[in-house]
Amino acid sequence: MSAAAAVVLAAGASERLGRPKQLVPWGESNLLGHVTANTAAFDVEEVWVVLGCTADEIMAETDFGDAGVVVNPEWEEGIASSLRAGLDALTRLSRCDTAVIVLGDQPDVSAVVVDELLAAHVGSGRPVTVPKYQHGWGNPVVVDRSLWERLMSLEGDEGAMRLWRAHPGWVNEVWFPDPPPGDVDTERDVNELAPRRA
Repeated sequence: MSAAAAVVLAAGASERLGRPKQLVPWGESNLLGHVTANTAAFDVEEVWVVLGCTADEIMAETDFGDAGVVVNPEWEEGIASSLRAGLDALTRLSRCDTAVIVLGDQPDVSAVVVDELLAAHVGSGRPVTVPKYQHGWGNPVVVDRSLWERLMSLEGDEGAMRLWRAHPGWVNEVWFPDPPPGDVDTERDVNELAPRRA
């Protein structure tokens, strides 16, 4: 199996929440610390975290373990700029040839799902593997190095899904019967998804 690196996108300003979602208390850590530790448990060789808004504060208050940290100076542009920053770091600094793109506000991504995506990706003959949940494609997404440069040409606050829809022949789809992992965008999401204190 080819070596994979995970890229956690966590550069946004959390406008809907009104405070840095990365620093919301989450179990024994904060949300981003939890997501980073969760991602490190996947079958990946490396974890890279892309920060942007309030990066200094987040770095001071978050345990990233062995993960590398990349600061995206263009974070205000949107998610495409964070993809560029993360994949640029992989291109320059990593020997891995597969990237697992993880959203920093999804605390409950299953390692089983990621393992299935990576296993399905190998031998699929396609450069992208996406999970298909009950209501369509979701995250995380597995992408070969051959497409990183194309992804790095994206602009604005739109991720790669539009690119995948425009090139369905690139995409290997893996069906999961479960609902997609939830995003933490609002206080309601925090209340519904945060681990309960004992």
